Amino acid sequence: MRRSPEFDLIAAIRERLGDPADSGVDVRIGIGDDAAVTVAADGSARAVTVDALVDGVGFRRAWCPPRAIGHKAAAAALSDLAAMGAEPTELYAWLGVPDDLDRDATLELCDGLAEVGARAGAALLGGDLTASGVLAVSVTAIGRAAAGERLVGRAGARVGDAVCVTGTLGAAAAGLVLLEHPELAASVPGAEADGARGRQLRPEPRTAAGRALAAAGAGAMIDVSDGLGGDAEHLAAASGVGIEIELDRVPLGAGVAAVAAAAGRDPVELAAAGGEDYELLCAIPRAHLEAGREAVAASGTALTEIGRVEPGAAVRLRLPGGRSVRAAGHDHLRRP
Repeated sequence: MRRSPEFDLIAAIRERLGDPADSGVDVRIGIGDDAAVTVAADGSARAVTVDALVDGVGFRRAWCPPRAIGHKAAAAALSDLAAMGAEPTELYAWLGVPDDLDRDATLELCDGLAEVGARAGAALLGGDLTASGVLAVSVTAIGRAAAGERLVGRAGARVGDAVCVTGTLGAAAAGLVLLEHPELAASVPGAEADGARGRQLRPEPRTAAGRALAAAGAGAMIDVSDGLGGDAEHLAAASGVGIEIELDRVPLGAGVAAVAAAAGRDPVELAAAGGEDYELLCAIPRAHLEAGREAVAASGTALTEIGRVEPGAAVRLRLPGGRSVRAAGHDHLRRP
């Protein structure tokens, strides 16, 4: 399985820092997962993650009003907790504020952070402000699991597990296409165009679905932020398994087909490689699959089986007829 520059660097940092057990903290999951997990003396667990957005990389101010920037920054961090099955409790934010972002816009950005956090049950409790050449937002999100509750990492997939995804994929990528090429919107039904742009600008973390899947017995989870293919590779590498995904079973978001047609793109490609949907990709034993579906449905969305865990190390994305395409996704360190 190929290694990306981003994950090569993460592996080097993990090796350089050494064994976290040497710190005296009870670390159950360390560097390289969606969040780090530590366990207290009473058996309760805490999950902590940091996520950052930078103007021109995670958003563009020309498209994204301040409140939506705060919304997306909080949702991205909370999605990492969702992938662990953690209950969010706290948010802390660092803002790099450029000269042309005024006081009112900065407050609107904080409103977006706080609103998304409040919906997930996490209070925005503080952070830091510094001057910056570009607008940047870093969010630390903290979640918990009571003693006896499960938190789920990326390393628990087993051969024979079903590979499933919550919700639908591709709408965030379709929204990005419309933001980059607004002239295409005339070819897309208005409600679908608005919905796709909304998935790109104002994603919602699957917090309740993540907790439901953890309780139902999911063995491994990751949020779909870098693209289905790329995130499947991360999960497979952490678990030491192979994954096969049948692309014709991937549920497409509203507007994906229409945007793809207008842009001359393949809708399946938008769903498989686009990223930023912030849905959850999981491996779950087949004995727990029906319970997982019911639990996710009770949380307000659907769970769709799209593949299986196999022996080996390869991630294969299968098209109808058996042809496979290369798994792909976003790499935060890859330059255009």
